[in-house]
Amino acid sequence: MDFQDIIFEASNETRIAKITFNTPETRNAITAERTIDEIEEACKIVNSNRKINVLIITGTDPAFSSGGNVKDMQEKKGMFDGTPTELMNNYMKYVQRIPKVLYSVETPIIASVNGPAIGAGFDITMMCDIRIASEKAKFGETFLNVGIIPGDGGAYFLPRAVGMAKACELTFTGDIIDAKEALKIGLVNYVVPHKNLNEKTMEISKKIAAKPPEALRMSKRLLYMGQNMSMNDLLNQSAAYQSICHYTEDHMEALSAFFEKREAHFKGK
Repeated sequence: MDFQDIIFEASNETRIAKITFNTPETRNAITAERTIDEIEEACKIVNSNRKINVLIITGTDPAFSSGGNVKDMQEKKGMFDGTPTELMNNYMKYVQRIPKVLYSVETPIIASVNGPAIGAGFDITMMCDIRIASEKAKFGETFLNVGIIPGDGGAYFLPRAVGMAKACELTFTGDIIDAKEALKIGLVNYVVPHKNLNEKTMEISKKIAAKPPEALRMSKRLLYMGQNMSMNDLLNQSAAYQSICHYTEDHMEALSAFFEKREAHFKGK
């Protein structure tokens, strides 16, 4: 696919892929049909390439993403055009494809938040597994400020990230918080100087990318299954996955490396 609204990079050598929102003229808004198509296609490529272990999502400075294009909202253009029924269908046809495709990504996803992440842009960070923020990052669940609700799945992801009470506060007030406050409430894993954001992101990405690919994917799957399953059901699923892992070449390589006191080299087999 010829990407125009995002930059997509993938390296089998580092096992890391990267999506960069690249429409700075709209502060990396993500509600255009082409943008959504490209995000979806990039995620499908990551899932189909078993040599990729990590996906990074970031934006072209100065913003991570402004979320919905408010100019299009005002002018009733693009996905914001139509009757109430047509608008409902547009949300399902367009922006709601983003949480679905990100939720389906099998590898860990790291949000490298380089600037403001507002509205749907904020919610995209919640759809990632780990969040690393520049000191320039800001976060806001600002839908009520423009008279709408979190229509992209934010009501699902935000309480799971920060708890119900804080999710209610952020949603009901529409307040924008800085990176320091985001770290305080457990919204992000790290806050670093802006110039060090890529370095910190790559440090964490490389550490994860070095793990056994199939066991890594299973571990992510189990963590999210655990949010909706009983303990007994999760234990049964864990036993099934574990039995598979014990018969992989990567498991035996990990044991050999441990006893030989060397770095392990995994092949995803």
